[in-house]
Amino acid sequence: MSKVEEAKEHLRQAEKSLKTSVLKWKPDHDVAADEYSAAATCFKIARDFKQCKDCLLKAAECYKQSRSWYHAAKSLEQILIILKELNKLDEAAQIAHRAASLYQQHGSPDAGASVLDKAAKMLEASNPQQALELFQRASEIAMGEDSPRQAAEYMSKVARIMVKLQMYDQAADAVRREIGMHQQIDHAPSIGRLAVALVLVQLARGDQVAAEKAFKEWGNYCEAPEVQTLEMLLQAYDNEDADAARTALNSPFIKHMDVEYAKLARGLPLPQQEYTVPQVGVRANAAPSYISPNANKLTGQATVEAEVNQEESHPSSAITEELGAAESTHDPGFESYSESKSETSPTPMSPEAKEEEEEDYEGGLC
Repeated sequence: MSKVEEAKEHLRQAEKSLKTSVLKWKPDHDVAADEYSAAATCFKIARDFKQCKDCLLKAAECYKQSRSWYHAAKSLEQILIILKELNKLDEAAQIAHRAASLYQQHGSPDAGASVLDKAAKMLEASNPQQALELFQRASEIAMGEDSPRQAAEYMSKVARIMVKLQMYDQAADAVRREIGMHQQIDHAPSIGRLAVALVLVQLARGDQVAAEKAFKEWGNYCEAPEVQTLEMLLQAYDNEDADAARTALNSPFIKHMDVEYAKLARGLPLPQQEYTVPQVGVRANAAPSYISPNANKLTGQATVEAEVNQEESHPSSAITEELGAAESTHDPGFESYSESKSETSPTPMSPEAKEEEEEDYEGGLC
């Protein structure tokens, strides 16, 4: 008998177990689940993966009806391998979440986190967003079971995927959570490496202040070469020195970090001068300067105002200038002004007239 025929025989027995009759009031889900599982194994050997998947789904449903949570989860976990063979990973995340819930319901959360991790690794290359959600749930399950070491491992994968997707804000939070998990187990070397990763992520966010705060908070866990390199890096960004920053990012321990962080360091934007002095020179083909059509009027008005102010401050000089101008132009007003001035001003007396006036004066006194 071939495996396909054997599988069909198991299917007939499973369907028979689910039927009811006058003497059989309830379907036998336990027997049906075992028969479906046996049929799935036969189809798998015969490489009929579609029939194998259908049988595993039916087996998982029958195990659930008989409240056998562990075996139901195990059947769903086997479907993940079949989906990989069928190259239909779009259903993997849903199947993994269902299996993890059944494992938790049975009381085996570690097995649930493991199936989530398995599905996430399958999806990490093709669908990193779904892989991210699976790793996050696995980390939460591990933390709920007071297993910070295992939770830190899952959270590390979460942070790396976020860096890969350029989700730098979420990546910074994930790295901080991972640091907290390593603090619970007092693993200082891992905290030192994560401090370097956190500084790089903060610089990728463009937040130099947050990067300096991260170094001050966690830098004491770093080794001496790491501290020296981070100080050089942060000083270079503070001084906007691109060459020094490039030298710090090319340090050996940064190059040998996890792949995603090493790529992040290579693609990190270098500091640049924010303000540059423009070069002195005349721009070619520049347009002529704009001159207002009212410029002449404004200039004439300003000249008149200046002359009025000058006259108010120096009246004598203004009169002298006016006389000179009138004389030079033979202004009739100037002539009348001169005549009136000559009439009012006394004429000088001759010496003879002066003597006669003195004699008259003396005679008058007598």
